[in-house]
Amino acid sequence: MDLSVIIVNYNVRAFLEQALHSVFKALEGLRSEVYVVDNGSRDDSVGMVRHAFPAVHLIENQNNVGFARANNQAILRTKGRMICLINPDTLVQEDTFRVCMAYLDTHPDVGAIGCKILNPDGTLQLSCRRSFPTPWVALTKVMGLSALFPHSRLFGRYNLTYLDSEATTEVEALSGSFMMLRREVVDDVGMLDERFFLYGEDLDWCYRIRKKGWKIVFHPETQIIHYKGRSTQEADFNSLRVFYDAMRLFVAKHFKRRRAVFPLWFILLGIQLRGGLSFLSRWIRRMIIPAVDIGFMQLGLIAALLIRFGHGRHWGAYGIVNGVYTLVWVMCLYIVGAYAKGTFSSTKAFGGTFLGLVMNTSLTFFFPQYAYSRQVVLTAGLIDGILLGGWRLLIRLASRLRGVPFVGTVGKTLFRRRALIVGTDRSGQHLLRRLQRHIDVGYEVVGFLHLDGEKPAESWNASPPVLGGVKDLRGVAASHRVQEVIFSPEAASYERILDVIAYNKDLNLDFKLVPKELDVIIGRTSIDSIGDIPLVDLDYPIYRGPQAFLKRIFDLAVSGFIMPCVPFVWVFLKLHPGYRIRHLQISDGWGGSILVPELLKDGSRKPGIFQFFLLASSIFKGRLSFIGAVIEPYAEGAPRRGFKPGLTGLVQVNSGSSLTEEDRERYNTYYMSHYSLRLDVEILLKTLFRI
Repeated sequence: MDLSVIIVNYNVRAFLEQALHSVFKALEGLRSEVYVVDNGSRDDSVGMVRHAFPAVHLIENQNNVGFARANNQAILRTKGRMICLINPDTLVQEDTFRVCMAYLDTHPDVGAIGCKILNPDGTLQLSCRRSFPTPWVALTKVMGLSALFPHSRLFGRYNLTYLDSEATTEVEALSGSFMMLRREVVDDVGMLDERFFLYGEDLDWCYRIRKKGWKIVFHPETQIIHYKGRSTQEADFNSLRVFYDAMRLFVAKHFKRRRAVFPLWFILLGIQLRGGLSFLSRWIRRMIIPAVDIGFMQLGLIAALLIRFGHGRHWGAYGIVNGVYTLVWVMCLYIVGAYAKGTFSSTKAFGGTFLGLVMNTSLTFFFPQYAYSRQVVLTAGLIDGILLGGWRLLIRLASRLRGVPFVGTVGKTLFRRRALIVGTDRSGQHLLRRLQRHIDVGYEVVGFLHLDGEKPAESWNASPPVLGGVKDLRGVAASHRVQEVIFSPEAASYERILDVIAYNKDLNLDFKLVPKELDVIIGRTSIDSIGDIPLVDLDYPIYRGPQAFLKRIFDLAVSGFIMPCVPFVWVFLKLHPGYRIRHLQISDGWGGSILVPELLKDGSRKPGIFQFFLLASSIFKGRLSFIGAVIEPYAEGAPRRGFKPGLTGLVQVNSGSSLTEEDRERYNTYYMSHYSLRLDVEILLKTLFRI
């Protein structure tokens, strides 16, 4: 066997498929083998490889074990006299393997070789050849000297930018995205260090190879294209943190015993500070919009003081109170989703400001000694609503201007909503084409999700790709910064849609549905038109943070008021000969089951006031709610209602036993889409007066 090619894959099915096509074309005529190690991908990469590339030796991991360990799994099984590690998001030139093998065959002192690696735009990927991060090399990188003086031998060592990119050169390290080694090198230096989860393992390997006396060569006579960072975009871990952890591990491992101008602790401190700066810059980018809002809040306060007193001198006198009020407003804006990634909604800004106004005016009653005049608070709140919603609206309008370079691109960066389409059938692909045609609506579809039991066609070549199933929504949404999920026509049943929304209610995603008929609307908020396709907003207040919190507080308050009486009721029912208490397994509203006590009188069910007392503890524990879906015995495949069962509810107070399943569905939908604490109180009172 001449060559063993190893590819570690993680959620980049479309790229992997193209990479394998290019690899097999480049391997024609060579005695070779190809290993693909899949690190728990959720996009059916494994199915694609099995169907389209039966010659591949497939190793399937159930979870992400890291780049180093996955490569080692394959290395242990390979038989080639040479081994090539290559990333799944690459395209190999037809002569790449032959050119690199020929160089190794004619240069027995060379242990590893890398080729020219290009970005998709044809530019050189600087990381394809580099130096070890010694204190000086790292310092020039951190201080930006390597970027300022790329052609300087003194400052440009990090990526060896002073070298001719067209000349074959001995280097210190290569990129793990393409690296070919001799078998005897692996036997000599050992395999990849599995303590490196991602990043740094290639650097560590090259360090050990050179330490054993082998040469490492950059050979630009052939080239590949590398779509850098595709796998890390799919990762459910903090790739920035993993990178700096790898750098610390490398320095501690190899520089610990070296005598150097800078001690080890100084180098590690530098890495820590550089990592901290990277995290800080990311945090600052996230805080820009809240900072702008805080600035407008201060303007609103000054304007309110001018209106009330004719001057703004009181602004500095209420520093602490101002800070508290401002914090309340920012928290309310966060709760309603005004600061979610990619969200730039004037409506949410107005809503958050109004919620903050209600809370801040309430504070003036509880703490009058620390409060502004109520007139100032009310006026400032109204002005804040106009300013905070207004500046967002103005920028959105400005972004639609044509011919203005800056504001025209703002819409693509701030306002394009990153979306997933649920359903890989024909209707899902048709919806994608519609969204792509109407670019003015601002959707950026990052991929598809297939339904449970549904697999995308093995020949699926759509771009964007299938990123997984609906069960993977949490991981996909996090790694792709998704803001909206669109259910295509015929994609899922009402029950499944409810299940998906309920399970992912804490992700702050907007769910939308393309209705089968234009007069069928699920939800109650805005409708986006994509040509002749309406996208109906699936807005269920019962799942939102403030409403869910109020509902839980209501349940705790009422059940807590009843709980002291529960022991006496239990004793009475146990002693009374006509009553019997048994435990019943009921549906929990999401397809699972829970056990609750049920009251029987003379062998038959006896709902009534005693049932309230029996179930008070279940409500207090959060298993049930006072107001919810009908309590039904658990059965496999029972309908999912999308919220907890309750002692009463809209279905129960509207003659639940005589309603059809369609009627129940309509009442449940109305309750979720119109939920409020007032509605719960109204249903509870109506129930009590009927008992």
